Amino acid sequence: MKILITGGSSYLGRHLVPLALPEHEIVYTWFQHDPLGLAQGRQLDVRDDTAVTQLVRTCQPQAIIHLAGSNRGRDMENVIRRGTQNITAAARAVHARLIHLSTDSIFRGDAAPYDETAVPTPVNAYGRAKADAEAIGQTWPNHVIVRTSLIYSLAEMDHGTDWMAAALQAGQPVTLFDNQIRNPVWVRSLAQACLELAAGDLTGILNVAGNQVLSRADFALKMLDWWGIDQRESLRIGPSTGSQWPLNCELDLSLATAVLQTPLPGVDEVFRLENH
Repeated sequence: MKILITGGSSYLGRHLVPLALPEHEIVYTWFQHDPLGLAQGRQLDVRDDTAVTQLVRTCQPQAIIHLAGSNRGRDMENVIRRGTQNITAAARAVHARLIHLSTDSIFRGDAAPYDETAVPTPVNAYGRAKADAEAIGQTWPNHVIVRTSLIYSLAEMDHGTDWMAAALQAGQPVTLFDNQIRNPVWVRSLAQACLELAAGDLTGILNVAGNQVLSRADFALKMLDWWGIDQRESLRIGPSTGSQWPLNCELDLSLATAVLQTPLPGVDEVFRLENH
């Protein structure tokens, strides 16, 4: 297939592009820098509707996997909402299939487990922007909204673990929340699922995450152990307080396990796979 991957410089994108290249004709985009440095890369600001339209018309992709986004910064919401609007319009113009990456952070976290019929109940600006982006993507019928969770790899430290490791090694305080529940997802599984969905005909929403449910504290400790981060004098474990963060965002994976050939192992199973 001819596939356009936005956000090829993202954590997921850096794993997805090399996985896709052997079997597909790939163009991927980056915004500030291109860590892959491949000929298939294109600089793109997804907020620029003219640039998005021109690139998509030039590439004529059969599928667009939309990963580009932001969870911080002054223009986070614009990147998410306007970026998705521009990508969705461009997909419609060339009749491309749209695979849109969403998040479990669209939920309040008080009604888990969440299946694909669950209505977003966001509690912060990021969750609200991602919920709006889902609605935008759904205006083009040939879409899949992929709701996922914390993304990790055992070959490249994920952003959250990288931040924790740096803070702990500097003796800065780090609090791990034991009341926030997630389904951490192996980046290889998520990347393979995106490619499978791009080549398929399923439409609608699909939860794609790991099949092991963990608190963020338990997940973080497993990652710190894996990466050999022993400096933990400034580490504490406790509940998150306030209403700005969702709590239990466990995703129901019944549909994904029924329709996907891609396995969705939990963290402990991935450890076993990587150790053999």
